[in-house]
Amino acid sequence: MLPAMLLAAMPANAIEIPHEQFQLDNGLNVILHEDHTLPQVVVNLWYGVGSKDEQQGRSGFAHLFEHLMFMGTVHLPGSGFDERMEAYGGWNNAWTSEDATDYYEAGPSNLLQTFLWMESDRMRDLARAMTQEKLDLQRDVVRNERRQSVEDTPYGIIWEAMSPALYPTDHPYGHTVIGTHEDLQAATLDDVVRFFDTWYVPNNASLVVAGDFKPEEARKWITDYFGGLERSELPERAAPAMPDKPQQAIVETTDNVQIPLTVMAWHTPPALMEGDAAFDVLAAVLGDGRSSRLYEDLVTNKSAALEAGAWQYSQKLGSIFALTGKPTEELTVEQLETAMFEHLKAIAADGPTQAEMHRVLNQLEASFVGDLEGLQARASALNRYHYLSGTPDYVQQDLDRYRNVTAADVQAAAASLTEDRRCILRVRPHDGADQ
Repeated sequence: MLPAMLLAAMPANAIEIPHEQFQLDNGLNVILHEDHTLPQVVVNLWYGVGSKDEQQGRSGFAHLFEHLMFMGTVHLPGSGFDERMEAYGGWNNAWTSEDATDYYEAGPSNLLQTFLWMESDRMRDLARAMTQEKLDLQRDVVRNERRQSVEDTPYGIIWEAMSPALYPTDHPYGHTVIGTHEDLQAATLDDVVRFFDTWYVPNNASLVVAGDFKPEEARKWITDYFGGLERSELPERAAPAMPDKPQQAIVETTDNVQIPLTVMAWHTPPALMEGDAAFDVLAAVLGDGRSSRLYEDLVTNKSAALEAGAWQYSQKLGSIFALTGKPTEELTVEQLETAMFEHLKAIAADGPTQAEMHRVLNQLEASFVGDLEGLQARASALNRYHYLSGTPDYVQQDLDRYRNVTAADVQAAAASLTEDRRCILRVRPHDGADQ
């Protein structure tokens, strides 16, 4: 359940993540969220750099750099970053997306000062401790990760094909986060240092401290450890218009699989922008759970599909809506695509039922609130809202986006997903025969 202090602070139909925000002179954004329910603390450091910011010929670099951030500094060489916090009951992790890179630590409250010092140490000195040996080691790790997640994973090839099928080559989303072997191999030590000096600077970062701490102590430590770091002029960011149509209408691939897979994808509005929430609701009506239209009709009733679903992937520069399915032996993959698209057209013509809207909106709100139970989830949400909307104080507005979605909004969203705006990506068994 949500912490008592969070529940007590909000009316019956409202929700908030209490916080205070300030900025250091060097541009570092700081957000403090107190929660004394448990003696634990989370530090979440969000850098506004992801694969969309990579240079041509250096795809996968943001993700590679995430790995390099754990290779040690002058003061914490080798695996010292992990060893120091784990010795006292802390843990950490990180992730990289198209839009951003996020590092976070969690542990007992008395580790806060240690967490802050360690993150400031990485921001200050990582480049000074970088070596060719470290780069070579983590480059091999990332290339193996690529093999496991793309090349050796059933259907993994489809995600590799999606970016160039939907976006122009020079679009920030025109390549995958994991990158290519060729680009990873081409990365040099100078590239690493330049990337760090360009993007891992305080005025491109947002720091959240959440949990059981004293604000006055946190402010002092943050100022002491991060205040002396110099800001840097950030490169001009690409701001392309959101594509309306894909680059390719149909992409055919083969893989070592027994059953075909199809993904029908469309461009949709950016995260938090008008229309984004309606596509989330549409995805849930069509493909979330056994009571969704696609599953109930094509999997349960007709046994025409082994899997049938829908999803909306929201991003800063533009999102993706998709229908996905695997046919049974009775249908070809093309026939399954037709059947799924008929359900989309039905909603475009008549809209969702009130029963569907009630079910989906209740589920979305329950999931929304449930996702905020964890301290790290709240810390991450504050940074994500700050990055996407310009303010961490966006949780209520975000929830209201879903509360305000109407059946007419969902119908309009479905109607915009026309055949001429669709990209179909298919994975067939290597022999080319539908199973």
